[in-house]
Amino acid sequence: MATVDETSAGGLVVDSDRRHAVLIGRLDRHGKLLWSLPKGHIEDGETIEQTAMREVKEETGISARVLESLGTIDYWFVAQRRRVHKTVHHFLLEAVGGELSDDDIEVTEVAWVPIAELEARLAYTDERALVRKARRLFGDDDRVSTERVGE
Repeated sequence: MATVDETSAGGLVVDSDRRHAVLIGRLDRHGKLLWSLPKGHIEDGETIEQTAMREVKEETGISARVLESLGTIDYWFVAQRRRVHKTVHHFLLEAVGGELSDDDIEVTEVAWVPIAELEARLAYTDERALVRKARRLFGDDDRVSTERVGE
């Protein structure tokens, strides 16, 4: 079986009130809806930050700006008779426009979810850990600073 490397970018998008984040839902092969953070493949000439913003827009309809890196997740899976090593760069992003949309064919549903409910909704352990990291940046009231994180 051939082994390939894939790299993607995306992240946790918070709304202007800093109380909700966008999740996407996709059906697994058994028809179960799994909620996750928006992400996708890097296109030629893009930075990982540009990819994160483009993929968020394509998968959710929301335009967003990158605030800070949340870290990288990597995992293995098998697809189309290939063993895939996938690396995903995640960012904390702030929504700056657009309207929630599930028009992307890869997405079944999109939703604004209260930040306090994200960990319970997310399907993947590694993404739940990223949300915990982001919540530490938010402060005690689960809100993101109005300034760029890290400045």
